Amino acid sequence: MSQFSRSLTSTVHQNPALSPPSTPMSSSSLMSGPNLTRPQSPTPKTANAKRQKFLRRLIKFRQMDFEYAFWQMLYLFISPQKVYRNFGYRKQTKDQWARDDPAFLVLVAFWLVVSSVGFAVVLKLHFFAFLKFLLWVVFVDYIGVGLLLASGLWLITNRYLIIQPPRGQDVEWGYCFDIHLNAFFPLLMILHLFQLPFLNAVIIKSDTYLACLVGNTLWLIAVGYYVYLTFLGYSSLPFLKKTQVMLYPLTCVFIIYIISVIIGWNFSRALCDFYKFRVF
Repeated sequence: MSQFSRSLTSTVHQNPALSPPSTPMSSSSLMSGPNLTRPQSPTPKTANAKRQKFLRRLIKFRQMDFEYAFWQMLYLFISPQKVYRNFGYRKQTKDQWARDDPAFLVLVAFWLVVSSVGFAVVLKLHFFAFLKFLLWVVFVDYIGVGLLLASGLWLITNRYLIIQPPRGQDVEWGYCFDIHLNAFFPLLMILHLFQLPFLNAVIIKSDTYLACLVGNTLWLIAVGYYVYLTFLGYSSLPFLKKTQVMLYPLTCVFIIYIISVIIGWNFSRALCDFYKFRVF
């Protein structure tokens, strides 16, 4: 028995791998291996990354949520506060106020094309004049004016309306453009679709006071609602102050409306004359 013990002891000394470790390994050393790192929270996306993602999705129609975009269009007339409330949910879930889905932008462009066909019929435009008219409406009236308005309000809000001291929060340019899209859609529906059945027979060809009153009242409703939806969009941002200044243009709009009705200045007829001037 003693001989067996001596042989076992000599075997252990000759093979150090069979002997137990000299010092026990702590739990911290076990967790500090090269492949065991503590998970980190994802870093927020930059404005450039958000823009590139939006532009990539612009050509992928299958990835667009058109049903949700239709819901937004409907509720811009019924309850616009719900639309902007969903922008707040997007900020909580995706860390951005602006839309990341271009479906709304595409649908507004679609309705703009449809309404342009109606205007071409009313104005009796030939095919090439219609194409020129469509390019003007889409790329100048819709996109160009939207870029200018969004950029101007983006500069104003970030410079003058941020609550002081700023805490790293700013107004996203994409959100400013989304506010313009939200406000532009009802204006488009009222001035380019709703008044089309009355445009040729009542508003343009008639020189009566009633025609001027009806046409200019539609303009008052459309422009006034544009200003109101713009105010709702910026007032939904919790880090902005004095957003009621967005409503000040309503006073000027109403004064211009009263003066135009008194002097008989028909806005709809002037718009049609302007459209004809651009294509001929």
